[in-house]
Amino acid sequence: MNHGGNIYRFAERLGCLPEQVLDFSANINPKQAVDLSCLQDVALTPYADPDYGLLKQAINRRYPAPAGVDLELFNGASAAIFALLRRLQPKDLVLYTPLYGEYAHIAGELGCTVHNINRFNGIMADIPVHSTVIFVNPSTPDGQLYDLQDLLEKWQAADCTIIIDESFLDFCEADSVAEQITNYDKLYVIKSLSKFYGCAGIRIGFIWAAASTIKELQRLEPAWKLSSLDMAYMQQALANTAFIEQTREQTAHLRALLYQALQDSGLFDKIYPGQANFLLARLANLDGYQLQEQLEPARILIRVCDNFEGLDKSHVRFAVKDEQAIARLANTIKNIKK
Repeated sequence: MNHGGNIYRFAERLGCLPEQVLDFSANINPKQAVDLSCLQDVALTPYADPDYGLLKQAINRRYPAPAGVDLELFNGASAAIFALLRRLQPKDLVLYTPLYGEYAHIAGELGCTVHNINRFNGIMADIPVHSTVIFVNPSTPDGQLYDLQDLLEKWQAADCTIIIDESFLDFCEADSVAEQITNYDKLYVIKSLSKFYGCAGIRIGFIWAAASTIKELQRLEPAWKLSSLDMAYMQQALANTAFIEQTREQTAHLRALLYQALQDSGLFDKIYPGQANFLLARLANLDGYQLQEQLEPARILIRVCDNFEGLDKSHVRFAVKDEQAIARLANTIKNIKK
């Protein structure tokens, strides 16, 4: 699946190393909660704990779940999405777009009838009864944070199976809807840990659901989905509770700098007011591929969003990076030919 630009292909084309690319295409926290040195004493000889006991304890301390709600771990949020939809085998799948392509891809593989609802201009549109609805909150690629109460009531009234993807929620001061699983056992919440904790190479995501539903999901899952290194790193990261508020404050500050840099460039006729760790912008005169070509000499990679349902190649997304990276982007886009 395409989470950002292909940094390896981009670097190969430019004749440089991937680490020499300034990657604004992948919306990963530029800071990490812990250093890789925490893995030096991890024992690799024994098999990893197939029940993920210590990691689940760390997750439950960081994200307390209500009574009757359990979680299942996966090798990243994408794996969680695929496993859940394969188990549910939905006939009608409602996608609130724009959103990233994993959902539409697996829907095609499963032969679902897909109903796209544009969040920007028809969010309260009617949906088929008994359908499975998928909503990403905060959304991507625009980063809008939604109050879902009215939608949740609408979906429950239609007896829908509800999947809420909260992969970017940690960047916001907002509560998870997982609390509502207690009252509606057809609600599932998907979480990614790689985005917020700045470790895309550590593939850990999980699903919250009613405990009985998690047991059914576990029956179809293999043992040892996660490595000892992945689990040890994430246990340490989750224990760094100071990192949470530090990241939220840092993200808000850097997002404001990025917004100003995009606005000052004069290239865009709209910059969407996102609340996550990225911003979506619409180019006034260029398209995203033309902008990308002009950014190549500076080894800057961005995400063109024409593969998001409802968007086109005038839409581009910029991840929130550190101050030095944003300053470099700002200086570069000032000189772009409009």
